[in-house]
Amino acid sequence: MNQERSLEAQREEFKQRRLLATPLSGLIAWSVIAACSLFLEPVPLSLVTFIATGSIVYIALFLSKLTGENMLDKSKPKNTFDRLFMLTILMSVSVYAIAIPFFLEDYTSLPLTIGVLTGLMWIPISWIIQHWIGITHGVLRTILVVAAWYALPEHRFLAVSLVIVALYAFAITVLELRWRRLKQVSS
Repeated sequence: MNQERSLEAQREEFKQRRLLATPLSGLIAWSVIAACSLFLEPVPLSLVTFIATGSIVYIALFLSKLTGENMLDKSKPKNTFDRLFMLTILMSVSVYAIAIPFFLEDYTSLPLTIGVLTGLMWIPISWIIQHWIGITHGVLRTILVVAAWYALPEHRFLAVSLVIVALYAFAITVLELRWRRLKQVSS
């Protein structure tokens, strides 16, 4: 933990970030799943889902260089909220312990479990940045993923993926507008 700066100062620093790399990465991963659901059989589609969602953090690390966030920049001072964010990622990855047994019983449960459970990491982000987008994304994602999963049983991978992609597009837009407003205020 950083002794030099207060938690509030670290929070303010974290709030100033663009926060696009991870949602852009999620949008890419779920778009790949949606596209693959149009032509792949269940086993390869399930593998794509595991690989794509498991790759989100790595894609985000790459994208962070393009968005100016540079998550691997060691020259930045340590921030307690970076650690909290990383713990939310660990929490999301841990949910595979729920997703895998259900997947083994019914492969179509995979987009439901991964879609809902990994969406939960958005809720603490709302608290960190003191903005409504995380709660909105997390709650809408839960409700709409479950609804899509039940409404379109023959197209669960596609329906759930499209819901998540749409929610990511909305969240990315909101986060970018938020960041631009922050930049205008600080200029």
